[in-house]
Amino acid sequence: MQTDKILFSLCSFAIFVGIVFSLSLPVFTTLFFDYSEYHFFIRQFAVGMVCITIMWALSQIDPDKFLIHIGFTIFFSCLFLMGVMHYLPESLVTSAGGAKRWIRLPGFSLAPVEFFKIGFVYFLAWSFARKLNNNKKTLKEEMTLILPYLAVFVLVIYLIAVMQNDLGQVVVLALTLAVMAFFAGTSLQLFMLAMLGSIFVFLIAIFSSTHRIIRIKTWWATIQNMVLSLFPENIAAVLRVEDAPEPYQISHSLNAIKHGGLFGEGIGNGMFKLGYLSEVHTDFALAGIAEELGALGVTILTLVIITIIYRIFKIASRSTNKVYYLFSLGIGLLIVFSFLMNAYGITSITPIKGISVPFISYGGSAILALSVGIGMVLMISKKAKL
Repeated sequence: MQTDKILFSLCSFAIFVGIVFSLSLPVFTTLFFDYSEYHFFIRQFAVGMVCITIMWALSQIDPDKFLIHIGFTIFFSCLFLMGVMHYLPESLVTSAGGAKRWIRLPGFSLAPVEFFKIGFVYFLAWSFARKLNNNKKTLKEEMTLILPYLAVFVLVIYLIAVMQNDLGQVVVLALTLAVMAFFAGTSLQLFMLAMLGSIFVFLIAIFSSTHRIIRIKTWWATIQNMVLSLFPENIAAVLRVEDAPEPYQISHSLNAIKHGGLFGEGIGNGMFKLGYLSEVHTDFALAGIAEELGALGVTILTLVIITIIYRIFKIASRSTNKVYYLFSLGIGLLIVFSFLMNAYGITSITPIKGISVPFISYGGSAILALSVGIGMVLMISKKAKL
């Protein structure tokens, strides 16, 4: 059977877009840190070529023989690395906000959490295919089946949200786990309970961290005037936050999007990347692209991402092997939730979570890990009746 060439081509195109904007967007960072003019472009180009090669190479492999080995190798090795990296010396790890998130390797740094997401999805797919089905069960029986996964996820919360101070990745994994469990055969009742439980844990994680409370206040300060205008004055007065920090990043993000208009200022001609959006080539890449390509350009890029997701879900739906079905579904969900959380964050619909744009944002680990996941889906596509 043939590999899904459309999915491969669309992913390669999205990577190419990321390479182009790695030259355009990080202008201020390049000047501020006195980097070479092509510093980010060369690194992103090299990573992009490696990613395309990885996707092609994995697509040639027989999933019946190698998918399980690749999936579990990624899962257990990254779980181990996330556990030990916090005890490694500063010379071997890179910190952000006091949390150790990257392991230093010759020439680049590796974020194990990005690869762990792929391995975690495979672990869930493999285990759900064996433990869960559509047979009628009581809620108690379903809870008994799902408890071991909750225990594993508590460990994931500790390693990522606590040790790495990265709640955004945990939210993505929690949503993916809940939806995968539902499609694996759990009831809607259990799914709703899982979502409520996730919201409860999410609120605890926010209110137990000072910097997360500040981030929520910053987000609320951006939208409170618009939202509270819908309420009576006495209720609005109670909900209004007067001492919220100035939401500079979000304000500049919204202004960049507005400044781009319908057709944009042209590639390289954006203004807000010049020191206003400090992470414009990473977390705020969509805002920078919106300014330079306009609403029309972002719409086309969004359609490309949607088509990628559609092709992945199509491969899942056409797979007769339940592990293949659930794994492909999980990879598609990772892209869905990551893209939505980033897009909602830069437009102030939700707080910023530090989630990169799939395929587009600058950064080696995220795009490499996603390319491995796509490569594994391309392996599966040869067995699907497309």
